[in-house]
Amino acid sequence: MTTPRSVVLERLAYTLAAPVLAVAPNLYPDSPVHQVVQLAGAAGIGGWLLAAKSDESGAGRKILRWSPLVLAAAIDVTAKITTDFGPYGMDGLLAAGWAAAGYLVMPFSRHARRRHRPALAAPAPQLAPAEAPEPAGAVPDDGADLLTREVRMMWENAGMPGRTHVVKATRHPGMRHDMTLLLRASETGRPITGLSEAAVAAPFAVPSSDVVLADVAVQPGRQGGPGWMEARITPDANQRRRTKPTDQERWTDRVGSPKGGAPGSELVHRTRDDVREVTFYRAKMADATATPRIDLAKVCRGLGLPEDDSCVFVLIDGTEFLISAFDKPPLSAIFPATRELLTPDAKGMYVCGFTITGQPVKNMVFQHDKNAAAHGLILGVSRSGKTQFFAISMAAQSLYGQVVWLSTVRKDEKTSTLGRYIDRQGSNALWMARSLRAAKALCEIRGEMPWPHDGQPHDYKPGDSRCPYRQLNVYADEFMTAAQDGDFGEFIQKDGDDLTVTGLKYGIGFNPAGQSPFAHNGFSTEMKDNLRQNSRPTIFNMGSPGATRKAAEGTMENAYDVPTIPARYSRNEGSAIERAMKGEADPENGVSTGGVAVMVLDNGRAVLMRSLYADFDTDLADLFPDDVNRLTDHEISELDKRGLWFDWHEPVRPGEFWPEPEEDGDEDGGSGRRGGSKGKRGSKAGNSRQAEPQTLHPDRRWRPSRASTTPDPAHHRRGPAWPSTAASPHLTTPPSTEGRGCS
Repeated sequence: MTTPRSVVLERLAYTLAAPVLAVAPNLYPDSPVHQVVQLAGAAGIGGWLLAAKSDESGAGRKILRWSPLVLAAAIDVTAKITTDFGPYGMDGLLAAGWAAAGYLVMPFSRHARRRHRPALAAPAPQLAPAEAPEPAGAVPDDGADLLTREVRMMWENAGMPGRTHVVKATRHPGMRHDMTLLLRASETGRPITGLSEAAVAAPFAVPSSDVVLADVAVQPGRQGGPGWMEARITPDANQRRRTKPTDQERWTDRVGSPKGGAPGSELVHRTRDDVREVTFYRAKMADATATPRIDLAKVCRGLGLPEDDSCVFVLIDGTEFLISAFDKPPLSAIFPATRELLTPDAKGMYVCGFTITGQPVKNMVFQHDKNAAAHGLILGVSRSGKTQFFAISMAAQSLYGQVVWLSTVRKDEKTSTLGRYIDRQGSNALWMARSLRAAKALCEIRGEMPWPHDGQPHDYKPGDSRCPYRQLNVYADEFMTAAQDGDFGEFIQKDGDDLTVTGLKYGIGFNPAGQSPFAHNGFSTEMKDNLRQNSRPTIFNMGSPGATRKAAEGTMENAYDVPTIPARYSRNEGSAIERAMKGEADPENGVSTGGVAVMVLDNGRAVLMRSLYADFDTDLADLFPDDVNRLTDHEISELDKRGLWFDWHEPVRPGEFWPEPEEDGDEDGGSGRRGGSKGKRGSKAGNSRQAEPQTLHPDRRWRPSRASTTPDPAHHRRGPAWPSTAASPHLTTPPSTEGRGCS
């Protein structure tokens, strides 16, 4: 017997209830059975109404479920109002028909539950094709290979993840488990949605990290778009990638990843130079519009390199960048200066140092593109290499036939040595103030000098053989200290500002050096802007990377790209943790970074270089020309007329910078030199000083007093007579080298 028990019980209930419905109304009209049947019928009618008004599906099923109760109530009412059993025994016929309907329309109990398993005795209904996905067996045989058929079986057993079908499976060459699956949506025109790496990895029992989903491009003979997808399953390759990755894979996983040292980048190639003992990693941004964001420490950890700022450097060029990893600190090498390197070319460029990659770095003795002289800005703390840079810069300028003056606040061995190879050199604030004042007066003198070819004055044109004068380069070492001098700082700062603005067109370049380029230390904003725009700023060690970046501010598009200059170059040897546990001292193998500087090139890009080394313990004559370049006789004569050409080491002359005190109003007996009744400098005194060389002493000539000694004739040395230098100003040999000592 295969009929379900619920069906058997329902049929039995219909059979037993039929006689009751026919006999009870006729024998017992007032029996409570009638009330129970009628209440059940009322409940059935209420169920009909609710099912008819409901928006849910299955209303017919609900109506059929309540029908037996409603029909039983109707039969009971009919049997009660008819006489006896009604005509032709209608009460019995209705009850028998009700029981037969419940017995034959099999069975009403199956409608009590949705999705009820059909009774075994009844034929099983077929599912509608639209309610189930397309069975795998319906896919026609497309001649797939064995691998594809096996993958399809595994895919179907997993329930067709993402409602997709495996079109083809391709095994990767040389791999046992790695393959690529070409998937498409089971329903035509439907995009693939809800397919994840985990859903693809589960049928093949591999980690989800070994699955990569990718779009499928349209190819001839094959569709593409959102209805297609490619799944790469690579457990074997990933196992090798984790243990023995290639350079490209290591970069992608550890450096170019979102949490890497250069996110969004990809390695172009890795190159090893065994001769120079350096490894280059050239990379670029995957997005051509992105800007490299490089954390050098993270890059070193990702590539397995030591985090050593003296051996690992980065060079950024647009969307590309270069990581250079040296075996030894490259800037610890010494590059001796030679005359060949320091001799300027036709555009006024000479080699002043070399970068970490061995590239020569060039500086300029004049601005070829601007047709003007060049300023200079040299910054750095004590013992950072500024004076060494002075030596090679002065040698290059002298080799091109230019005149050089050097002033410092204090005398030292190196500046005194340089004084033997240049026109003039002095070592105090007074000497610096006099040199700047004379250079400023030369602007006026040169602005009125007629050129021999047409008899008219012209602006300075570097390299022009018709120019009647040489370019003058005024160096002011420790300018910050001199500008704060109590007596002459005001004149030094004001004349320095004027010289940076007006000097270029008259062939005068100003080269201040110091430890701070800020206004409160003597560098006004106007001076900084002119120096930066008309020079290649050279910044030596400023004491800290932050100070170096701050010093370079304004000269670059991004000051944070300034390379780091440590206090010393030293290799990181061993483990600091192990040394701490053993109580051992850290190794002391540092190399001084003196001479290492950041030079800001014309395009605002900073390069790290080591400047050429000029050995002051040997003769510097090999770097400088045989003869010292000097001013022309005409220029010296005009300066002499203005009282500005004499021995600048002399004490302050009466009235030279401040008005001479009035004898009648001086209560202190004429001892005040700064003007005013009380010897204090006010605004009026300052204005008088500014006009002093022209208004108070225009014709003044220095004459020694009877008590003084005769000045050294070397202080009145004169260059070639003007305009005899017109033929070639930078190649003309001065007539004499007498008095090459300090003046």
